[in-house]
Amino acid sequence: METIYWQWVLVVGSSLILFLLSPLAKTTNSFFKANHNKKSPNVLILTGSLIISWIFAKSITNAANLGLDFGIVGGVAYAGYYLSFTVAGLLIYKLRTKGGFTSIHQFLTSKFGKKAVAIFTILIIIRLFNEVWSNTMVIGSYFGESGSNSYYTSILVFTGLTLAYAIKGGLSSSIFTDVIQMVLFSILLIIILYNIFSVETVSVKTIVTSGTWSFEFGLNLFFAAIIQSFSYPFHDPVLTDRAFISSPKVIRTSFLWASLLGAICIVLFSIIGVYAQSQSFKGQAAVEVGKAFGVVVLLVINFIMITSAASTLDSTFSAFSKLLAIDLGFGKSLSFGRLAMVAIAVLGTIPIFFNAEILSATTISGTMVIGLTPVFLFWNIKVPKLSFYLSIGCGLIFGFLLVFNSFPEALIFTKGKYADLLWVNVWGVLSCNILYFVPKWIKK
Repeated sequence: METIYWQWVLVVGSSLILFLLSPLAKTTNSFFKANHNKKSPNVLILTGSLIISWIFAKSITNAANLGLDFGIVGGVAYAGYYLSFTVAGLLIYKLRTKGGFTSIHQFLTSKFGKKAVAIFTILIIIRLFNEVWSNTMVIGSYFGESGSNSYYTSILVFTGLTLAYAIKGGLSSSIFTDVIQMVLFSILLIIILYNIFSVETVSVKTIVTSGTWSFEFGLNLFFAAIIQSFSYPFHDPVLTDRAFISSPKVIRTSFLWASLLGAICIVLFSIIGVYAQSQSFKGQAAVEVGKAFGVVVLLVINFIMITSAASTLDSTFSAFSKLLAIDLGFGKSLSFGRLAMVAIAVLGTIPIFFNAEILSATTISGTMVIGLTPVFLFWNIKVPKLSFYLSIGCGLIFGFLLVFNSFPEALIFTKGKYADLLWVNVWGVLSCNILYFVPKWIKK
């Protein structure tokens, strides 16, 4: 009971402090583009914002659990997704400097037309919708069993408090609080690692040698993550919105640093799972390690979950608001932007009252958007508009084959967990790239 009390103090207290510290957006530039007094975020601020906006509650839970399952190899495998920042940073730098584009939507409209943009918008709306409930459910799990009153109450309170400071400043609030949350995350992670390495049986050598570098024990996921990194970032407006708010050089530098530092953070957090493996713990690695070290460390882990979930949530609210108001042009006003935030908060919370695990199996996964790979990788090659639809359609088909376990086993050439994920992506990306260029070849 005492632990729950302090968890409530952390949730309410941190949210109120962030609300008080967050800047009040008085202009659309400040609310939608984080442009304060005609100044854009610098490299340090933007790098911190990028990292913490992607180190969300669900991702660090997964990192710890992969450390439990596969040792340090599991953490490295999951960190493979942070190649996404390098890919997005370099390609968007070219889109801006060589193509002259000011947004992803402008690029897609000019090359493939409004219908293609409509399909793309549906993909990213589902992504944002999914981000709300999937992260708040992690917070709820620390307050009670799924379906309990304390579980639902904590989610509703946490979502409402985060929405409050997001509404206050829009993207300005999101980026400002991201920096605070990144500093907190770093300090808290150091505290946890200090406790783990204080154990006599734990050393750098035991951590590094904790896994087996084979496909069966983590490399399937690693290579799947690398492949998906060439499409995954482009359907995430939380990431791409930040690629257009500062100068191209600042963006490129920030994204490259975020790729490296973000990956390191994920690997370091997976050490929690590696320790759990060495102690033969079962269940959620982060929770079990927290319990083993006592109330203080458990609260530190809880606070990491709170700060990371809040960062992702406020970024999601800002991204959805900008999508409707600026990218789609429904209403370029502060009031509309704030109403859009309320809408995604309410809609995104509804799934927690149902069987969200079933819903998660049907949402757009990283595999389902692999059709975006040639669209952005070959952005400067002229192709017919049909190419977009063929590639996107192909990616969706491979995504559904994975979801319904219908991919032919004869085309899977490795064994172990995530083998199907890897080979669906290998064959899927290959097929998407071929289909993307077929109309161009036929036209010749």
